[in-house]
Amino acid sequence: MSVFTEQLWCARTASVNKTDQHLSLDPLGPDWDCPLGSKDLEEEEGPWGGGSGLPPPGCFPGSWRQDVGLDCKGSLEGAEARAWTVYGYSLLQSCLQQAGLPETQDRSQVPRTGCPGAEVTLCILGSPSTFLSVLLEGGVQSPGNMLLCLSPAWLTKVPAPGQPGEAVLLVSKAVSFHPGGLTFLDEFVPPRRATYFLAGLGLGPGRGREAAELARDLTCPTGASAELARLLEDRLLTRRLLAQQGGVAVPATLAFTYKPPALLRGGEASPGLRLVELSGKEGQETLVKEEVGAFLHSGALGDVLQVAVKLSGWRWRGRQALRVHPRGELGAVADTVLALLEKLEEEESVLVEAVCPPARLPFPGSPPPGPELAVRICAVVCRTQGDRPLLSKTLEVALARCGLGEPGQVAVVRQRVKAGAEAALAAVLALEAGLSAEQRGGRRARTDFLGVDFALTVQGRTLTPVALELNSGPCLEACGALEGLWAAQRPRSAAEEAAAAPLVETMLRRSAHYLMEGKQLLLIGAGGVSKKFVWEAARHYGLKLHLVESDPNHFASQLVQTFIHFDVTEHRRDEENARLLAELVRARGLQLDGCFSYWDDCLVLTALLCQELGLPCSPPAAMRLAKQKSCTQLHLLRCHGPPWPAPSLHAVPCCPLESEADVEKAVHQVPLPGVMKLEFGAGAVGVRLVEDAPQCREHFSRIARDLQGEADHPGIGLGWGNAMLLMEFVEGTEHDVDLVLFGGRLLAAFVSDNGPTRLPGFTETAACMPTGLAPEQEAQLVQAAFRCCLGCGLLDGVFNVELKLTGAGPKLIEINPRMGGFYLRDWILELYGVDLLLAAAMVACGLRPALPTHPRARGHLVGVMCLVSQHPQVLSSTASRETLQALHDQGLLRLNLLEDILVPGEYEEPYCSVACAGESAAEARLRLLGLCQGLGIDGPHYPVAHFLSHFK
Repeated sequence: MSVFTEQLWCARTASVNKTDQHLSLDPLGPDWDCPLGSKDLEEEEGPWGGGSGLPPPGCFPGSWRQDVGLDCKGSLEGAEARAWTVYGYSLLQSCLQQAGLPETQDRSQVPRTGCPGAEVTLCILGSPSTFLSVLLEGGVQSPGNMLLCLSPAWLTKVPAPGQPGEAVLLVSKAVSFHPGGLTFLDEFVPPRRATYFLAGLGLGPGRGREAAELARDLTCPTGASAELARLLEDRLLTRRLLAQQGGVAVPATLAFTYKPPALLRGGEASPGLRLVELSGKEGQETLVKEEVGAFLHSGALGDVLQVAVKLSGWRWRGRQALRVHPRGELGAVADTVLALLEKLEEEESVLVEAVCPPARLPFPGSPPPGPELAVRICAVVCRTQGDRPLLSKTLEVALARCGLGEPGQVAVVRQRVKAGAEAALAAVLALEAGLSAEQRGGRRARTDFLGVDFALTVQGRTLTPVALELNSGPCLEACGALEGLWAAQRPRSAAEEAAAAPLVETMLRRSAHYLMEGKQLLLIGAGGVSKKFVWEAARHYGLKLHLVESDPNHFASQLVQTFIHFDVTEHRRDEENARLLAELVRARGLQLDGCFSYWDDCLVLTALLCQELGLPCSPPAAMRLAKQKSCTQLHLLRCHGPPWPAPSLHAVPCCPLESEADVEKAVHQVPLPGVMKLEFGAGAVGVRLVEDAPQCREHFSRIARDLQGEADHPGIGLGWGNAMLLMEFVEGTEHDVDLVLFGGRLLAAFVSDNGPTRLPGFTETAACMPTGLAPEQEAQLVQAAFRCCLGCGLLDGVFNVELKLTGAGPKLIEINPRMGGFYLRDWILELYGVDLLLAAAMVACGLRPALPTHPRARGHLVGVMCLVSQHPQVLSSTASRETLQALHDQGLLRLNLLEDILVPGEYEEPYCSVACAGESAAEARLRLLGLCQGLGIDGPHYPVAHFLSHFK
């Protein structure tokens, strides 16, 4: 299971105001005697943490409309519950006002209808202040689909048909979030079905218990459950997890536990953690004094001068009994432990832990070495695609205010906190992996985000972050306060990312999995070795695939629900074949949700079959237009709008070639030098730069002789014939734009850069993602690709558009009306967490893909292609398949195999792509160059440095 961390930091001291979240950096006074964040024994958490009674008196600054429809039809709330709903609404309005955002508009009098069962619905039930950053980010990434429920009465659980013991969660009323911080109070008729649920939890008599009951055993994914929260907020359990994990510093701890839970019994000893199991709470004086004495005199405490005594267990979440004593006061410490033992219930503990000595930093304005400052660092850790950290820049700002501004020191602290947070999440994932569905609170219950609370202290003369506890709401709220509530003062730039962004992306990703699980899809054409990922992905997403394939012995025939052997290579008979296939589908009784293909040869057949079966797809005429390259260009040249600017701006003059006479005519119509290519070709096979008429005639004759039919080179479109075209050669940098379209709307676009080709051929040599272009140039390419697709009638699907960026703007090379090939799907998934295969499957089922509106790359990838003709010795020795795979498994490179046999040829396609990752394109490029030199891929005949020169 992959881990991805997003960390937002805030430095604070003992005086943290929980109401307004102001950060304080006051020096510690002589009376400071408790760790940060401690609460009075009697403090209550409010409705979401298990508190009860009426909400506190309203004292929110500002004003807003009070006559809003907070009642939900068909559900009555008591006076106390109604008071909490009003309180939550007022809290939301206060938070919005402080962030400079408009008041919520009530439009509940006109219910929203929506598309029940076919739309993403991200539902949060909890305190607006805790989840505000998530809600605002959700409004940006998935407008109108991020919903805040202010009352459990706005939700209904109904039994799930065919899934005993599980329930569907329906949303009747909610506050919906939209870009720009716009919010609306909406009612839904019929109710929306939640595709993801996240709740503020508690076990007390308040709303936290209701939220816990709503979250239990749902069919939709949940980002938390009471069962998991109970484990993760048990300080002793999580401290033991972190201590055993390694890589996470935790305070030295002595724990007295009364009838511990199974997870704490036995097991290996943990460094710095001593666990004493008690059979009873009385008569333990001698044992306690012996253990406390040994602990206070142990080397585990190091130079610590104070210890804290506190209770551990879910019941004490949010209300602490805590005392701090000098390390030398054995009697006082033992007496406090004995007093707290009386309060224990089963599976609870008393902890004696080291009070981390505060760091002495050169605080601005104070003489060196400065006063002692207790610095706390909150890290919000989100589980999402990939296994790498993403750090906010807030850490540098906060530490600079504390006096730690030296870049090297900050980098060390950041690296240590990153490692600690990653290790903490890894420990939690390992724990969850061993739990049953019942122990997790449901089959789909997972911990999708975690707050790791660190104290910055000094160990061995180095600044060290020590993990004090794991939580959910407090760290998220603290980070959200710093980032979200003050966003109006400094709007986020395009390069910055909210701390909640990875969490919202995870919500969307899990929603997509939920919507697609069990969908029946007909796949036309299995593809080769480069498409092996399809079958693993289908299993991961729970897709039920039915395959139509020409090869009766294809390995994928054993990996699908239904295998239909059918010759799909003769494309001149696509209309007839579509009718025959439709009859076969009906005869087998297949109840399909969608039909799609990612294989060039089968795209038109797929569109015709969808038309026969009444399934969603772009029109066959649009697929034909995009498939035949000269038709694409000539059609777009005649498109003078709409859309505007007209697609004709991006088209390139060309002539179709079916005979030698066509060649003679074309050389007088198309400026030379030009590019000759197969009309229906793929993989740049047969593409060549021609300088003059004799070269045009020679290349046309060679292709007509060598590539006559499918058997001469399978999989490059020769089933359509070997007609060619001559198009003008345009100078400029080459780029791929991968688009996701739904209903004619652009949902996502991913731009990559290509290196210079080895002229006169055009086989790809190198690539870089994300693009290194300026944002305005990237936008030009995206809009050009989008307009060209619309101009051809491609309204629904995942499309790959190849363009050149010239002095006159973007110019179209060709449109591939399917998911990008080679490495593109893998790279986009790795960098952006977006799976183009899943997006294509969703569109095929008529579902809008659940994608973030503005995906951001989590790093850079730079890769180079390996060719059998150029690397015959290397690919059998220093860069053999086994060697490359081993380096891939070690994380040293990213390997994408495109062929499975080493057969050189004049019309070859790349054998594989080898890439390196980095935090910057320059870092990735240098790693790749060094790797290629070491493996022998780089050389005078194949100058990798030259191929990578475009990416500087």
